[in-house]
Amino acid sequence: MPNIIDFPLYLITDRKQVANGHTLYTAVEAALQGGVKAVQLREKDLSPDALLPLAKELRALTMRYGALLFINDNIDIAIAVKADGVHLGGHSKTTEVIRAKVGEKMLIGVSTHSKEEIEIAAKQGADFVTFGPVYATPSKAKYGEPQGLGKLAEACRNSSIPVFALGGITPERATEVQQAGAKGIALISAIIACPAPREAAEAFLTGG
Repeated sequence: MPNIIDFPLYLITDRKQVANGHTLYTAVEAALQGGVKAVQLREKDLSPDALLPLAKELRALTMRYGALLFINDNIDIAIAVKADGVHLGGHSKTTEVIRAKVGEKMLIGVSTHSKEEIEIAAKQGADFVTFGPVYATPSKAKYGEPQGLGKLAEACRNSSIPVFALGGITPERATEVQQAGAKGIALISAIIACPAPREAAEAFLTGG
C-alpha cells in the first residue's frame, strides 16, 4: 500500500458550488492551506479531455501541500497524472477490476451506502470507503433517507477498513461522527461552497 489512510478530512470537489469569487483551484488551495490532506477530483460532467488539464493542475497543487489526490472513477486520468488513488462509485467498474489494473500502486476509495457494500468493497481490495448520507443533505437526497449515527456506528464497527462519514456534516457534528467510529469526514459544500474555505477546513480540524 503506497500510503496509510491518515487524513481526517476528505475533500470532494464540485466546481459549480465555489463561492465568493473563488475558482475551483483557489478554493482547493485555500482548503489545503487550512489543513486538508486529501482531495478527490469529482467533476462528473466533464469529458476526459476537459478533466485532464484540471487533474494536472490539482496534482501539482496537492503535491505542493503534501496532500493526496484521488480521481473520481477515471482510472486512466489517475494514472496519467500520477494521482495517489482513484475513487469508485456505484456505476464504476468493480474494486476487484481496478485493483487488478493498478496493483498496489494506488489507493482505492469506494462510495457505500450500507454495511454490505462496505464488506464487498473491503473484500475486493478497497483501502477505505465513504458511507452516507449520515445526515440530510440535498446532494445525496437521491440515496434516500439519511443513515443516521446508529447505522454509521454499526458500519464502522463491522468494517475492516477505514470509514469516512459523508453527508450533511458540520463542524458541530464532527465530534459525534468520530465518536460513532468514523475514521474521518468526507465533504463537499461545507468547504467548497464556503466563502472562506481555509477557515472552514480549520473549523473541522479544530472542532469549530
